[in-house]
Amino acid sequence: MAAVGGITESQGSENSLEIESLARFAVDQHNKKQNALLQFGKVVNSKQQVVAGTMYYITLEATDGDAKKAYEAKVWAKPWLNFKELQDFKLIGDVPAHQSA
Repeated sequence: MAAVGGITESQGSENSLEIESLARFAVDQHNKKQNALLQFGKVVNSKQQVVAGTMYYITLEATDGDAKKAYEAKVWAKPWLNFKELQDFKLIGDVPAHQSA
């Protein structure tokens, strides 16, 4: 069991529909706020922290034009209130061509 406030790995997050949905939400929100045209690719990794709800730290791949890039999104969710909010979205770097599938 995770300690309250501690950040833990989300097991199986790469295949989780919930995490993928949050990652897609993060890309959509980023696109709206920054007038960008990123296209979601896949979830690479995620961690979560129990706060007043759950804070998700999601590493994801998205396409920016012709380039695949890695981003880290921070999404705060309170499912019982039907609440989710993008807290942070930042570029980590380019995804090497050999890692793209």
